[in-house]
Amino acid sequence: MIPISDENPTLRTPVMTYLLLAAMFAAWVLVEGAGTNATQLASAICNYGLVPAELTHGRPIGFSIPIGPGLGCEIDNSAINILTPLLSMFLHGSWGHILGNAIYFWVFGNNVEDSMGRFRFLVFYLICGLAAAATHVVFDPRSPVPTVGASGAISGVLGAYLVLYPRVRVRYFVFLFFLRFPAWVALLWWFGTQLLTALPQLNQMNPDVSGGVAVWAHVGGFVAGVLLVKLFENRSLVSRRTMVSDARGLWQ
Repeated sequence: MIPISDENPTLRTPVMTYLLLAAMFAAWVLVEGAGTNATQLASAICNYGLVPAELTHGRPIGFSIPIGPGLGCEIDNSAINILTPLLSMFLHGSWGHILGNAIYFWVFGNNVEDSMGRFRFLVFYLICGLAAAATHVVFDPRSPVPTVGASGAISGVLGAYLVLYPRVRVRYFVFLFFLRFPAWVALLWWFGTQLLTALPQLNQMNPDVSGGVAVWAHVGGFVAGVLLVKLFENRSLVSRRTMVSDARGLWQ
């Protein structure tokens, strides 16, 4: 299911949503070469991506994994490693990766920003991203695989949207059809699929094997968003949005 739009108009220009999207695409183009140079892309992911084993020292220095044709990524002790939970939020692995994240962030992020205010939304977004990274490290502490992407932080935005606007109808593209679902149906379905995908990674018989997607980061980010949204919401903005939407009959 791909979200297309929601029936939840914003009252203010989502400046921070624009800026975060711009930062993601700027990093994709300027730092990662928009995926046109395999060496540049691999180098950016390896150097600035989140590698749990580098933070936990769960692998020896010099331990290497293949990251592309003729390319490897080694565990190191670089000072920048401590910043990778933050830096990795703005990097992506492919055009499909960044466009998929951008679509979700655009559909749901502008309304959450509109309910928090710009600065609060930025802090909330970054905290959810860091919570997602921490969850990934906790559940896969010895992983030597670099992880990149804004999906952990965006998962927090989805959790916030679920709490703030569960009845809003969201338009999705499903196979060849455009369908509308209440946000609580679509977002709980999304969270359920992430959780079911993540649970097999708890199999302690083979703890070093994990999939290519850090689904525990998605779970952690979403839960953080659900738990933190009320601390960051601006009640006057939410009340004003609710009054306007109720008058328009949007949340029936």
